[in-house]
Order: sequence, then structure tokens, then C-alpha cells
Amino acid sequence: MNQPDVIVIGGGPAGSTVSTLLAQQGLRVELFERETFPRFHIGESLIPETYWVLKRLNMLEKLQQSHFVKKYSVQFVNAQGRESAPFYFWDNKPHECSQTWQVVRSEFDQMLLENAREHGVGAHEGVRVMDVIFENGPSTPLGTGPSTPLGAGRAVGVRLKDREVRAKVVVDASGQNGLIANRLQLRVWDPVLNKGAIWSYFEGAYRDTGRDEGATMVLQTPDKQGWFWYIPQHDNIVSVGVVGPFDYLFKGRGKDFEKIFNEEVERTPAVKKRIEGATRVTGYFATKDYSYRTTKASGDGWVLVGDAWGFLDPLYSSGVLLALKSGELAADAIVDGLKKGDTSAAQLGQWAADFNHGVDRMRRLVCEYYAGFSFGQFIRKHPDLRGTVTDLLIGDLFTDRVDKVWPPMEAMYPGNKHKIPTWNAGVPIADAPEKANELFLPANLDRRI
Repeated sequence: MNQPDVIVIGGGPAGSTVSTLLAQQGLRVELFERETFPRFHIGESLIPETYWVLKRLNMLEKLQQSHFVKKYSVQFVNAQGRESAPFYFWDNKPHECSQTWQVVRSEFDQMLLENAREHGVGAHEGVRVMDVIFENGPSTPLGTGPSTPLGAGRAVGVRLKDREVRAKVVVDASGQNGLIANRLQLRVWDPVLNKGAIWSYFEGAYRDTGRDEGATMVLQTPDKQGWFWYIPQHDNIVSVGVVGPFDYLFKGRGKDFEKIFNEEVERTPAVKKRIEGATRVTGYFATKDYSYRTTKASGDGWVLVGDAWGFLDPLYSSGVLLALKSGELAADAIVDGLKKGDTSAAQLGQWAADFNHGVDRMRRLVCEYYAGFSFGQFIRKHPDLRGTVTDLLIGDLFTDRVDKVWPPMEAMYPGNKHKIPTWNAGVPIADAPEKANELFLPANLDRRI
């Protein structure tokens, strides 16, 4: 570790992706992951556009040979329990990318990290980065400094428990912990997506057959307050979770997650029917305050990727795609910058504006769903746009071609509908000390789930 070219903080999908792509270009990369894999993580459903980054990572053959359940479609169930026709990805795009997977993240993330090692990345598990070192003076350990942002100069390395490691670029892929974002107070909480989730895992729950076996199901609750995900995995396990407004799901209902989850199941016959007779194999998980973005993706010598940059919402399973894509784009910018001798904020974050715009497209679909917009009615009125809506659902977000859906969608708005606030109209982290992303794990958790 005699001064690598790049230091990466975090070994999840974003960190593994940026590391692997940098190492493929001959750069020396040291990655520090505070946990020891395998470790639990939510976010099991991959969408088709992940294919292109996975191909660059040389991961496709490994996934094709895995026991992960193959996913061909997504299907929606409305508040009345009526099922939509499945959105088959192949019908919209007849290409190999239209078959993807339902993964167990502990296994998937470990596969990505091992793949990074195979490409020459020095990946260290169980090593926590205590701080990022900036060249404008000694940095103050997290949580001990003043409330004003520190470290506004150039990032030159990281401080571990027992030593410092310096590099030309520091990549923060530390997930929702957001090492740099929290230090520099870059996080903005989404003004609309103030949601929470409770979930568990079941063995022997209902599964469709054939190409529908691996379909992600999105089931709206009858009162339209929230929705359930239903994600089939290998070994006869199904991930089942409920998402709703934080105030509805948690406020006044305490932290008895089992009670809240079961109440929502009882109110949603389509879910209750599917898990009747199944055996729950874990306790109950919960999380809240997970929708945010950062006002900057980069600074001199540093760049944010994955959940360290931001997280949208679980509705359309975009999390892993955004982690992989941001890691890919950041890696390309770093390679280009090091060749030119330019590791400025502008160079390292040259991808961020277009990336933000792409995420805005997915965010709009998410917000429209929560606002009650009827995509079924929209498709019936505009059947020619079904393919474009499907393109958005599969993650084809980074092209102006898909923007043709918005004018006809707006034409169907009721007269009293307000414009959806932009993400940066939300509350900065400094102004909301009561808000913090929290993840509640059940006792005695098998970290491999």
C-alpha cells in the first residue's frame, strides 16, 4: 500500500465496480470495507440495464452459472387486487440483457468483491476508514468537530485506525453512512419520498411458474397508503416487504415491526394469500429516511458513488443499477483525469449532471405512482408509449429519447394537481438533525440472508 493511485471506501456494488474498472486500466487500487463479507444488505432485484456494467466487469458468466432466480418481468397489483399484465422485458427489447436475476445480496456483493480482487484490487475487509485526509490541514475525526463543513480542500488519502494511506483520488462508496457527505453536510432529504419499510423472508410462499417464477411483484395496499414488494429467491425463499409513508408506517405504532407488518398483510388480501402456509425464516427488518441526494458528487481529489451519493426509493428496484452506473461513470472520469493529470472536482464529477438527470426520470415515475397516477389508463390511452414506459422501468434512464412520455402524462393530470417538487427542494442535513437513515436488524441474524 505504498501510495496507491486510488483509495476506495466501501466494498458494496458501487465500490467493487469502480475498483474493478480502475484496475482493468492498470491503476493501483486499495479498497477498505469496514465489514467482513458475507454481510446482509437489502435490494435483491436487478433490473435489465445492469447488464451493460456487469458485462464490463466480466461478471455475466458468473451470474449465468449462479443459482440466482432468473427474472424476466415485473408485475403490478392494484388496490383492488387486480393484476396487470406482466411487463416482459424481452417483449420490449429482445436482447440477452432482458433476462436478469433476483439475487441474495450477501452472495452477490461477495461475488463482486471477489471479482475485484481477481482484477488486481487490494480489497481489505474488516478495516474501517476513520476519516478522509484533506490537504488544507489536519482533519477532525467525524463527530468531534464543529458543525461547519470541514475539509473543503483536496482529498489526499484516508486515516485508518493504525495508519494513514495516501492516494491521488479518494472514492467514497461508503453507502448510506456517507462518510464525506456527512462531513461536508452535502445530503439533502427528498421533499416527497419520506418513506419507511418493514420486511422479512419466507420459505414456501407462493411462486408462479415458467418465466413468471422470478417476476418482481408490486402490490398496492387497499387503502393506497403503501405497497408490498414480493421477490422470489433461490432455495424457495421469498422476500416480502411493505413500504409506506414514515408517519403512517411508524408514527404512533412504535417499533413492534412484526405487529405492523402483520397488520398490513391482513389489509392486503393479495399478499396474505401468497404467504399463507409459508414459514417465516428471519425476524423483521425495518428502515426509514432512505431517500436523499448530495448537492455535490465530487470535489478536488474525491468523488461519491452509489448510496454515498444518494438513494432514490425501492419501488422500481433501481438501487443496484444506480450503484453500478455511478461506479462505472466515476471510474471512467478518474481514468481520464489521471491520464491528463487533472483530479479536480470538475473532472472527477463530469458525469454527475447527466446522471442526476437520469435519476430524475426514475424519480418522476416513483413520485407519479405515489401520487396515484394511473399508468394502466395511460397505456390504454397511449399504447404507442408502452415501450417507452417499459424502457424507463428497466433502467434506460440516460437518454432524452424517453422524455416523450412526460407531455401526454401531464395532459392527463387532474386540474388540482401540483407540480412535483424537485429533489433539491428538500431539507439539507444541517437543518434536520432529527432525520437520519436507520436500519433495524433482527436479533441473531444470519448475515448470509
